[in-house]
Amino acid sequence: SEAEITALMHAARMIRSPLKGATYETLIGLLAVTGMRIGEAVALDRDDLELSEQRLTVRHGKNGRSREVALHPSTVTALDRYARVRDELCPLPKDPSFLVTDAGGRLHQGTIWHEFDRLRRATGLDRDTLGRRARIHDIRHAFVLRTLLGWYREDTDVDAQLPLLSTFLGHVCASYTYWYLEGAPELLALAAERLEQTWGQQS
Repeated sequence: SEAEITALMHAARMIRSPLKGATYETLIGLLAVTGMRIGEAVALDRDDLELSEQRLTVRHGKNGRSREVALHPSTVTALDRYARVRDELCPLPKDPSFLVTDAGGRLHQGTIWHEFDRLRRATGLDRDTLGRRARIHDIRHAFVLRTLLGWYREDTDVDAQLPLLSTFLGHVCASYTYWYLEGAPELLALAAERLEQTWGQQS
């Protein structure tokens, strides 16, 4: 949920190292608003972000696919703010990566998972009602579910929009995106209600 994402970002902000805190706060926020895979976010280089054009390019997506991701103006502002802090605290980076470690190198997924576990415990998400510990990949799931729920509530033609969402996420086909329907009772209920309405109109 948005509250959980906010809590995670706040916990990241409290990390003792200012650069590490800014990096993890930005990483979590970027995953939340774009639905990117962790590996895609880690692989981003500075040249991959065109903030003046409000977009970024994923060059190392799954199966070697590249794609452009549109950015909301508020996201552009947050990313620009991070870049300024990063450049001030790490003027001589070792890597061209957008997100950097304290040493100026590229983040590693194993380290991210370890740090996320620490943030998860700090925010109480280890007591999640899912019956399992929250995972950083759940942020991508939450993005998809939030988008689909919004469309159903706004009575948007979900079938027409789904290919666009699939492309945005880097999915090969829309059926992969529909997989996110599993385990989301509210979303399933809205889908069922939409189906009933369609049948009612046809009968």
